[in-house]
Amino acid sequence: MTTALEARDVVFSFKTTPALRQASIAVEAGEILAIMGPSGSGKSTLLHCLAGILVPDSGEVWFDGTRVDTLTEEKRSALRREKFGFVFQFGQLVPELTVVENVALPLLLGGVRRAEALRRAGGWFPRLGLEGMEQRRSGELSGGQAQRVALARGLVAGPRVLFADEPTGALDSLTGEQVMDLLVSSAREQGTSVVLVTHEPRVAAYADREVMVRDGKVIAADRIAS
Repeated sequence: MTTALEARDVVFSFKTTPALRQASIAVEAGEILAIMGPSGSGKSTLLHCLAGILVPDSGEVWFDGTRVDTLTEEKRSALRREKFGFVFQFGQLVPELTVVENVALPLLLGGVRRAEALRRAGGWFPRLGLEGMEQRRSGELSGGQAQRVALARGLVAGPRVLFADEPTGALDSLTGEQVMDLLVSSAREQGTSVVLVTHEPRVAAYADREVMVRDGKVIAADRIAS
């Protein structure tokens, strides 16, 4: 398999508080990788370093042959916009936009014409189980519906890597399973690598592989499925 994304001996501190201590991890192309660990272990910080949101104090982050941590903020922003997708715990939809506009947002930011962006975004609604809701606002959706919209927004532009930080953390068990089923099936269809941060074993079970982060270190890795 080809390595799509890699962190090598990454160190990061919030002022004087260490968050990552020489953390190393590799994500293969098309792989769904679960990063587990207790609260405060550094797993979300590791995701943010992999995504170029945070710049490590030392160590290296590589994506597709490019060293991410040495890029300018402008180039890292372009990388996140063009190659990465994101889904966070509370969806973070833009309340002023309709839900179809929320899904289309990465396409619009990437320069796709509005009509084409809305057409492509609208194509997600049948598979989301949200047909007829395209013109609603986020406040009119349930938590599970909003998270499905956030997932479509993360995948609509066909990213190489999807970063999902506790994507089911605010959902009940059944709704969380529905979101994970959609995430996995959509990522598989597109060949998207997924970096999934979770503290829930039932969510990590959807991944191909699991790593454990504790006290800022990647301490274990187990194959879940072949």
